[in-house]
Amino acid sequence: MYCGFQRQVPSQPTVQRELERALSQVAGEVVSLTAAGRTDRGVHARGQVISFDLAWRHGEQALLWAINANLPKDIVLLELSVVAPDFHPRFDARRRKYQYYIYNRPIRSPLHRLYSWHIQRPLDLEAMNVAAQTLTGTHDFATFGQPPKGINTVREVFEVLWRRDGELLVFEIEGNAFLYRMVRSIVGSLRAVGQGEWTANEFVDAFKAGDRSRAAATAPPHGLFLVSITYD
Repeated sequence: MYCGFQRQVPSQPTVQRELERALSQVAGEVVSLTAAGRTDRGVHARGQVISFDLAWRHGEQALLWAINANLPKDIVLLELSVVAPDFHPRFDARRRKYQYYIYNRPIRSPLHRLYSWHIQRPLDLEAMNVAAQTLTGTHDFATFGQPPKGINTVREVFEVLWRRDGELLVFEIEGNAFLYRMVRSIVGSLRAVGQGEWTANEFVDAFKAGDRSRAAATAPPHGLFLVSITYD
């Protein structure tokens, strides 16, 4: 288990530490990277974006293979390309998309346990979607998270949807940026709607309050995936 993405103390394994170790191994010198985001411990990423400076004369595909050959089996680079010197994976991002998976069955699934939140009681998908649609647009999301830096808690959400995918319920949300634990907090509060603990109106009241204490219990990290990041 990695202690999140960001490099921390030497004794704690992180995704960034493993990536920088592999990059440095290939380059023959210390290489540091910059990432688009810092996922928490237990959160997964299929669409993380990083940037780094590395001298290489054998082509992009050969570099991709070389880096992956030095990475552990649970981390891999999917694509690699040359970008402008002033490119910044975090500040140049225009959209970020996350998915959250819930396994909504009475009996748990060992196959899904690492990548979804097991909820035994049936969830009302329609009610959760009604409440979720109130999140679209530009709002103050202080109820659902804290800013990584500063005090600005206003974010824009472009799309939000619950859908069923076989045995799983999938929550999809895309926005310009997200607060710390915002997606997991939203999912936890929508779960309260789905189980009849809250009405959609009560969800909206909590959302509009701008008060972190008004959110329901935060969903666990292992069901969350950073899916994609979009640039101009």
